[in-house]
Amino acid sequence: MAQRFGGKYSPDGTTSGPTPPPNPFDGKRRTKAGFKSNLLFFLPFPFAWKAFQGDPTALIYGLLAFALMLGGAWMTRQGLFAQEAYDARRVARRPALPRKTLGAMLIGGGLGVGMLMAGQTTIISTIIATIGAFLHIGAFGFDPLADKGVEGMDSFQTDRVAKAVDAGESQLAAMRDAILRARDRKLEARVDHFATTARQLFRTVENDPRDLTAARKYLGIYLQGARDATVKFVDLYTQNPDPKVRADYESLLTDLETNFASRTTALLSDNHSDLNVEIEVLRERLRFENR
Repeated sequence: MAQRFGGKYSPDGTTSGPTPPPNPFDGKRRTKAGFKSNLLFFLPFPFAWKAFQGDPTALIYGLLAFALMLGGAWMTRQGLFAQEAYDARRVARRPALPRKTLGAMLIGGGLGVGMLMAGQTTIISTIIATIGAFLHIGAFGFDPLADKGVEGMDSFQTDRVAKAVDAGESQLAAMRDAILRARDRKLEARVDHFATTARQLFRTVENDPRDLTAARKYLGIYLQGARDATVKFVDLYTQNPDPKVRADYESLLTDLETNFASRTTALLSDNHSDLNVEIEVLRERLRFENR
């Protein structure tokens, strides 16, 4: 279904309003989950075409090569998305599944099977498969191999923060998926704006895992409640687009944004106070040593 374009200069757009908070992902280097990874999805089709041009053995080899390379393309793309999320966070766990490495193996295996289909020997096919896997790694790199945390913090603290942020991101993703069913650009933008505010709190907790205790209910209970409210709102709004229901939902998002922003500000203020204490302690030590 077509959707009306919305924005500041649209007929129903607004020309004034609060300035949105800065996007915590601005300035982050995005992964190459674009042209090169999309190209991988087209490479297997010649094998599928050739599979139906020969004998049954060629059919089996061709379809197997097609399946392996298509699976490798999908695995590679998922690995790029996982690395993008890893790079965007201050505290993150390495991906549990090395998707890009598995993608390289599947792509190489598909090329090797394709060479068998073409009548090449096993040695030649193995060499081509190995070269293909290494070229894939050269183009897309390896998966992150280590957890990323904050210096001076133990692994238990960073692991707790990573799990809490992962759970929070899952709730935001569920909210985004739910609001898409409403087919309303303004509501989608409203949810995205709230997600940006919530991620500012995520980044603050990642910068200092000691803040997790004070922010745990925001990353858990509040986000879960926001997700549930979004799902119920969409279910009701798609059946009966009542303006009052919409206004109540937008008011809820405004209240949540205010609370999340206030908590972020409070945590940053506490961190600033802690820094002032550390500076005063160091100054006292310097005075004592210079006597």
